Amino acid sequence: MSDHDRTKCGVVAVIGAPNAGKSTLVNQLVGQKVAITSAKAQTTRARMLGIALHGETQMILVDTPGIFAPKRRLDRAMVSAAWEGAESADALLLLVDPIKQRRHELEPLVEALANRPERKILVLNKVDRAKKEPLLALAQELGDKIDFAEVFFVSALTGDGVPEMKQALADTMPEGPWMYPEDQVSDASERLLACEITREQLYKQLHEELPYDSAVRPEKYIERPDGSVEIHQQIVVARDNQRAIVLGKGGSRIKEIGSAARAELGDMLGRKVHLFLHVKTDERWVDDKEMFEEMGLDWVR
Repeated sequence: MSDHDRTKCGVVAVIGAPNAGKSTLVNQLVGQKVAITSAKAQTTRARMLGIALHGETQMILVDTPGIFAPKRRLDRAMVSAAWEGAESADALLLLVDPIKQRRHELEPLVEALANRPERKILVLNKVDRAKKEPLLALAQELGDKIDFAEVFFVSALTGDGVPEMKQALADTMPEGPWMYPEDQVSDASERLLACEITREQLYKQLHEELPYDSAVRPEKYIERPDGSVEIHQQIVVARDNQRAIVLGKGGSRIKEIGSAARAELGDMLGRKVHLFLHVKTDERWVDDKEMFEEMGLDWVR
């Protein structure tokens, strides 16, 4: 077997405080959108796998929820998912926002990482906006606390520095067969991705009006004879006033959410999408074990 024929495959866990840019970075490394992004922290709820290729190397990117001090059952499940995503990874990538920093969440995370056995890599994000001197000072400070194998300065949004980091990651991956087909970019089903796209539009269009006690559930996924797909989803909120916000005056807001999600899904799936949304109030949905399973989270007491 020639060197060119030797495939490599490894797991890279992307961790950090909420809103550090983890999903944006995973999308950059994969080369297309596989994880939703939002200006709201804690957008990612479950472990989502993105699959990136570089030459003969396949990298399984675990986009984990942000690690923070959990208060509710949903929070505990998200943090548990993040640490599980880091276990046995070939590289553990700590992504830091040097502008916001979120010290109250970053410092406990740094302490927890210090003695972990995985190969640790520091990635400072937003170099397109951060000032050089504080950026270098932060890298030095974190490097004094954790033995990082490498440090990278990138912009997950613009892609600056990402190709160099991707090459370095690929170089460290172990030899072995690929875990997924060449054309697969995520482990998520179309049904789950469709729900995530709708949830992203909820965050984008409602901003601070809609808190985190909302979810999108799959109901039906029907393949039509003409090659299009019919998708029915349920948006679940905790209170009636939130339901009114999602619906909007005369149903105007949910139409806008549906229209934007439908267009993005059509592009992603490469075919016509018929999307039907309805809103349900369930103040106890965060205690529903089935809902957690749908989101790919373990039931944490």
